[in-house]
Amino acid sequence: MKPVFLANENYPRSSVFVLKNAGFAVESIAEMSPGIADSEVLALACNKSMVILTFDRDYGELLFKYRQSRPAGVVYFRTGLETPEQSGLILLAHMQRDLTIVGFFTVIDQHGVRQRPL
Repeated sequence: MKPVFLANENYPRSSVFVLKNAGFAVESIAEMSPGIADSEVLALACNKSMVILTFDRDYGELLFKYRQSRPAGVVYFRTGLETPEQSGLILLAHMQRDLTIVGFFTVIDQHGVRQRPL
């Protein structure tokens, strides 16, 4: 089953379109509720069993330090991108190589992918 994504406010709209065009369901905080707190984004993702897409490292702290409720997964991008579409394209490429993101805090950077179970 394909994951359902929740794009954090800082996740590029162009990458949302890349994922939607590939057949994924994606909801965007920038379109739904701009300006809400990270804890509210996390609660929404938990309630709807969604994977958060973000460039915000605070989710790691919320989940592992403060032990907040776990969403279906988090994909944290720690890389400078040349184009707004690149994060969507990078995620698709990794998923085509059988990257499992549900159940994990996934970090994607210029060196590759690291994961920690949620």
